[in-house]
Order: sequence, then structure tokens, then C-alpha cells
Amino acid sequence: MSHTLGIRQAQKQKTRQAFLDAALALLEEQSLSSLGLREVTRAVGVAPTAFYRHFRSTADLGVALVDEALGSLHPMVRTTVSTAGGSEERIVRAIDLISHHVDTHPAHVRFIARERHGGVQPVREAIRAQLERFAEEVKAELAKDPQAAGWNDDDLLMLAHLYVDQMLITASLFLEAQEAPAEERQRVTRLARRQLRLITVGRSHWLD
Repeated sequence: MSHTLGIRQAQKQKTRQAFLDAALALLEEQSLSSLGLREVTRAVGVAPTAFYRHFRSTADLGVALVDEALGSLHPMVRTTVSTAGGSEERIVRAIDLISHHVDTHPAHVRFIARERHGGVQPVREAIRAQLERFAEEVKAELAKDPQAAGWNDDDLLMLAHLYVDQMLITASLFLEAQEAPAEERQRVTRLARRQLRLITVGRSHWLD
């Protein structure tokens, strides 16, 4: 009996993932607000009624995509602001991590960039909640740095939000440069380094 339940559960999870994969592929060319339920079920090859065994609506599916796109990134985000190494080493490490993530998960990056300010409120709220969580985790990492001595919690959180926003901007720029000549990617890298250096310089003089 338990073996049968295990097989059913695995099949259910497989079908759910098929919905997520199909939706992500369809969202390469459109926003979530314009995505039709029947488009998704047609791409998966199942009847529309099967959709509701896994999601309440396309908005619910969008929230699941947010979890898939951002939920696993928390360790990476903390690593980008790790206190290990000097400031320039940290900047290079952060940009390399962001660039690699864009290369390996371009559809997820595109989905978040588009839907962060899109027309589906539950998805906007889910993205905002994940970004707030990122900021709190970055703040905790920044607080470990001796340079954070004397900073209050509000200022540390403001700095954390600056870093998170900069990560999103850099990811979007790398995404746009994916099909461009190598020179454009190098330009994005140089720009990202300068922007992170600017934050670093401002940070070092904040308490002056």
C-alpha cells in the first residue's frame, strides 16, 4: 500500500513540475497576467481539469514559480556579501556568482525581472517577500564585518537592500547581454564592478 502511495506521490510531483516547466517556457514570450490556463495544460498534454489538482489558479502557479526561482538562492545571496577576502575579491566573487546564475537559469531570471512589477498581485507580493528575506540575510552577513561596528539596524538593513537591488540590476544586465557580443558582457562586468565599488566606498564613509 505504502509503495503504491509513493508511486502516486512521485507521479503527482512529476506532473506538478511539468506544469511549472511548461509555464516557465511559455512565459519567455509573455507576462503571467496574459498566460491562459489552457495554454499550460495543452503544453503539458493533460485536460484543463488536471491543473486544479496542483494549483488553484495561474496566480498560484506563479507563486510556485517564485519559490522555485528564488527559494534556493538564499545561500548564494549570502555568499555574495560574505566577509571572506578583501573588498575587491568580494566584488569579483559576487559578480561571478550572479553571472553564473544567469547563465544557468535565464528563464527564472527573466520571469522575476518581468513579474516583480507585473500585474499579478500575489506574485508581486511573493517576490517582495523573498527579497525582504534576502535583505535580512544580507544584513546578518554584513553585521559580522568589523566595518559594521557602530552601524544601527536600520542603516544596515538599508545597505542590505542596496546590495540586493544591485544584484537584481546586475542579473538583468547580464540577461540582456546573453545574446550580445562578448564585448557587451565585458562592459556589463565592468559596470557592475564600478557600481559595487561605489556602494563599498559609500559604506566605508557612512559614519564619517
